[in-house]
Amino acid sequence: MSNRNTGLAVEAEGLVRSFGSTRALDGLDLQVPAGTVYGVLGPNGAGKTTAVRVLATLLRPDGGTARIFGHDVVRDADAVRSRVSLTGQYASLDEDLTGAENLVLLGRLLGLGRAGARERAEQLLAAFGLTEAAGRQVKKYSGGMRRRIDIAASILNTPDLLFLDEPTTGLDPRSRNQVWAIVRAVVAYGTTVLLTTQYLDEADQLAGRIAVVDHGRVIAEGTPGELKASIGAGSVHIRLRDPGQRPQAEQVLRASLGVPVQLAADPAALTARVGEHGTDLEAGTQAARALGELAAAGIVVDDFSLGQPSLDEVFLALTDHPAVPADERDDELEAAR
Repeated sequence: MSNRNTGLAVEAEGLVRSFGSTRALDGLDLQVPAGTVYGVLGPNGAGKTTAVRVLATLLRPDGGTARIFGHDVVRDADAVRSRVSLTGQYASLDEDLTGAENLVLLGRLLGLGRAGARERAEQLLAAFGLTEAAGRQVKKYSGGMRRRIDIAASILNTPDLLFLDEPTTGLDPRSRNQVWAIVRAVVAYGTTVLLTTQYLDEADQLAGRIAVVDHGRVIAEGTPGELKASIGAGSVHIRLRDPGQRPQAEQVLRASLGVPVQLAADPAALTARVGEHGTDLEAGTQAARALGELAAAGIVVDDFSLGQPSLDEVFLALTDHPAVPADERDDELEAAR
């Protein structure tokens, strides 16, 4: 068995998987370094969940190859399963059992003795801040508590590779931050994490490298910084005095900069990239010109800033469409069932 912290945890080349006439994976390539958090970022239907299910040996690929720590997911499926664990978007525990009972039961199923299973359950409940809820039925847990107990169950046997498929979907900000802390702790103990997400800030916060997936293919890959740098030297953020002028401002910016303009949740705010493949000086020059054209059009800008692009802007630039809201259920889940 190779060292869990060196080399590649995942090597996928040209993965193809179809459901009827729908091609969920269309030549997907991935290389995930061991001992890291690797983000797979994409909208609903991009192929993220299908990719995880293939890599976890739950689905057979129609084409291409994939290896987990050197083991082929088709020919060496048992060896792969001995080294991985998967946490999906929805808890897979028995909701009528307590948190402690679920973990002890899973420990016994994994071959631990009665005392060993109880000890491991107590360790995980304490580590995940669930000791006080240990005797409570899981169906009475909050959404954040359910996600924590589900992740705890996934690392009972300390897997070398943990697949986290959209682990914070539907959670409130506080619960999301708790899950993020858990992910960092898991990696600190040597487990590799492959994280799929629609949350751009989540990928930015957790992942050392990110693969941007759309229509079953990786369309860009790199560190968050590399991805941001790839689409331009900077991003101009503008807030208007009159929200009613935003449609006109969008037209002016699009014509001036020649790039897509992103409309923020704030009805008076817009963002666009500047200095594409250029320097910071060029970005500043373009931003100044755009501001001048807004003023000439009678559009009053209340606030202006120039900074590094966000992953939201990277995604928009790469795909020509924004990320789908993360509270929508991934369509590919239905197809994969």
